[in-house]
Amino acid sequence: MLGGALGAAVTAAGGTLFSGTAAAAPARHAGAQVPALWREFCSQPYTHPQIPFIGRSGYAGGSDRFPRSRVVADVRDFGALPDGSADAAPAINRAIERAGLLGGGTVRVPPGTYRIDGVIHIGHDDVVLRGAGSGRTTLLGTRSLQELIGRYGSRYGGNKSAWSWAGGMIWLSPADRFRTLTAAVRAADWPFEGWTGNKRDQWRTLSPLARPARQGDRHVVVADTAPFRPGDRVLLRLEDDTEHSLLRHMCGDVEGAADYVWSDKTKLTSYVPYEWPCRVVGVEPRHRRLRLDRPLPLDARPAWRPRLTTLVRPLVGAGVEGLTLDFVETPQSEHLLDKGYNGVALQCAWDCWVDDVRVNNADNGFLLVAAKACTLRRTTVSGRGGHHPYCCREGSHDNLVDTFTIERRTSPAPSNTQLHGINVEGLSSHNVWTRGRMEMGTFDTHRGLPFANVRTDITLDNVGQHGGDASAGPLYGARFTHWNVTVTNGRAGLVKIDEIAPRSATVAISEVREFGQIDVPDFAGDLNTAVELYGRPGQVWPANLYDAQRALG
Repeated sequence: MLGGALGAAVTAAGGTLFSGTAAAAPARHAGAQVPALWREFCSQPYTHPQIPFIGRSGYAGGSDRFPRSRVVADVRDFGALPDGSADAAPAINRAIERAGLLGGGTVRVPPGTYRIDGVIHIGHDDVVLRGAGSGRTTLLGTRSLQELIGRYGSRYGGNKSAWSWAGGMIWLSPADRFRTLTAAVRAADWPFEGWTGNKRDQWRTLSPLARPARQGDRHVVVADTAPFRPGDRVLLRLEDDTEHSLLRHMCGDVEGAADYVWSDKTKLTSYVPYEWPCRVVGVEPRHRRLRLDRPLPLDARPAWRPRLTTLVRPLVGAGVEGLTLDFVETPQSEHLLDKGYNGVALQCAWDCWVDDVRVNNADNGFLLVAAKACTLRRTTVSGRGGHHPYCCREGSHDNLVDTFTIERRTSPAPSNTQLHGINVEGLSSHNVWTRGRMEMGTFDTHRGLPFANVRTDITLDNVGQHGGDASAGPLYGARFTHWNVTVTNGRAGLVKIDEIAPRSATVAISEVREFGQIDVPDFAGDLNTAVELYGRPGQVWPANLYDAQRALG
């Protein structure tokens, strides 16, 4: 689609990307400079050493339109009252279930305030919960997930609450998966959160790869094409070896990764085998080839026993639109003891979306947990402040957070609490945060070796801090990119990453200095990073890296 020939079409002025495409390049503002990194990227978009290809991240490969399905249920017809006088959660869930039984459709929530004393669960494909707009329809949450479901403890022991990073009062997750999870919590057991989690032995191998493949490849050769049909959703599974060469590869194979101590990073190694959800879009039995919907995020080397497997059936085509989820105001809990006043969670969700939604007075705002190709658009986190305004974890890939706001908290932070910001962790990759206004928080890379993620066209007051247990390993894998970022308070931490993140790109960020949080690199030696147009936010072309990659085709 792009290929190496694209580089020859990039002019020295940077004004014309290429010819012969219907996609228009973003406008170039007077005085803006074109970084050398952009020209390099155009010549090798799928394999650039510092910048990942994220131009297809988000719902339906980055579509800017969500389906407008017909209305099949109105919550008032199921008993929901718009005056907040009674618990509307059962009625809303009945309306959602009705839409699911009909094979999908829109559930209308007319203007008003609807009290919800329970979880709103969307577990059927193609069901959309649609309010009249975030300024007109309000769901008022009165209870926490801990009250409603039970205490969700950490698989790593201690008194931590997993509601600090999982679950939502509006919860999008496959019906079977949701029942299994809630039953496990009530039984004080640990329910797996990822695409296969601690149930990996239940998932069937469809075929091993018959030949090695490289990062950026769209075709893979398999031992047998018979199990595959176009449209199949599968997992690419890669195991690590005793030398941890897979983890080193996720760090860009920088020299220092060979000497890093991996053996005691038990939380990180619990995420391996690595599992990447992908969709088969073409089958060529004669050549034993499959064409995938996206380029490979990593090499698939024989030492890692690459194979394609089944996975938990994901939730597909579901959405939440046009409402505010407001919680009765409670004090923010101490760090890692969140009670679960959580907003919208997308778990084992694929090609789902949230649009025009505000979450107020939450512990955690929007959560992507084992989510694939989902879009959060026109979302806001407001109110008394919380732990994770945005959370992205447990193997979440190719998601898009577009046009988002984290408002300044309306009450002082209690002691022994933490504020993160836009979080990514747990081997998550190719996620994008763009067009953001962060009045508090930070670029929280929460250990767990996330790689190939992009933050672009964002303004922030950089007052948060990252989290992450030491056993979760490195803060960054390779190919993190921060592009056109304005830092209003001049704080460098977690934004200027050219001295800490391996094979990263820091382009057109504000002039900043270290204070408040100073991290040291995980790896010794040359990190092979790149920094351009330092101190010149707003003076770079393209101004938005995601938009520019979308325009490439």
